[in-house]
Amino acid sequence: MKIEIWSDVACPWCYIGKRRFETALAAFPHRESVEVQWRSYQLDPSLPEHYDGTELDYLSTRKGMAPAQVAGMFAHVAEQAKGEGLNYRFDDVVVANSFTAHRLIHLAAAHGQQDAAKERLLSDHFEHGRDIGSREYLTSLGTDLGIAAAELEELFTTDKYADDVRMDFEEGRALGVSGVPFFVIDRKFGLSGAQPAETFAAALEQAWQESQPLVMVGTAGSTGAATGTGEACGPDGCAS
Repeated sequence: MKIEIWSDVACPWCYIGKRRFETALAAFPHRESVEVQWRSYQLDPSLPEHYDGTELDYLSTRKGMAPAQVAGMFAHVAEQAKGEGLNYRFDDVVVANSFTAHRLIHLAAAHGQQDAAKERLLSDHFEHGRDIGSREYLTSLGTDLGIAAAELEELFTTDKYADDVRMDFEEGRALGVSGVPFFVIDRKFGLSGAQPAETFAAALEQAWQESQPLVMVGTAGSTGAATGTGEACGPDGCAS
C-alpha cells in the first residue's frame, strides 16, 4: 500500500499531521507493507529566498491578516502541536522560500533518507528557528544525513531535482490538492488536513481491506480444486 503526502516544510499543520499519521501508522498491523512518499508543495512560491521580517509580519503584511488574528492562530496551532509532543516557537521562525529545501528532500530520497530529511526540516524550522533557505544550514543537514559533499555542492550550483519538485506541484494540482497536508492512499483515498490519528487509522484499515481482495478457501470438490463452499444457511433455508 502506497501513501503519498503533499506537504510544505513551512506549513505548521503539516508537522502536526505528520505526527498524527505516524501515530496511526505505528499501530497499523500491516505497517511493514506500507510505503510512504513525501511530495512537495509550496504555500507561497512567490516568497523571496529570505524575507526580512518575522512570521507574524509576513502573515500580516503579505496575507492581509490582522496581527491579533495571527497571534491567536499561533497560540491555537502551538497548543495543538504541544498535544503531539512538538514545541513550536513562532517568534523564532525564520521566514524563507522552501523550494531548495524540497530539492534537498528529493536528494535525500535517493539515499533512502527522505523521511529523516522531512523530519529535520520541520523540526528545525518550527522548533529551533533554523533558516530552511540557507545554503549553509541545508548543507549541514545533508551532511548529517550522510550525503556526500559533492552531491550537496551540485544541488546548489545546478537546478537538479527542480523539475521533480515542480512535477510534485503539478501532480498535486491534478489530484485537486489545494491545501496541505494532503494524504493520498493508493491513488484512491484522499485525506485533507491534520486529521486525528483515529481518522488516519480508519482510512488505513479501509484502504488495506480494499487492496486485499477476499480469497475463498475450503474443501476440495470433485475436481480436486478448492470450492470455498460448504454447508451453510441462507435466506431460503439451510443446505442439507
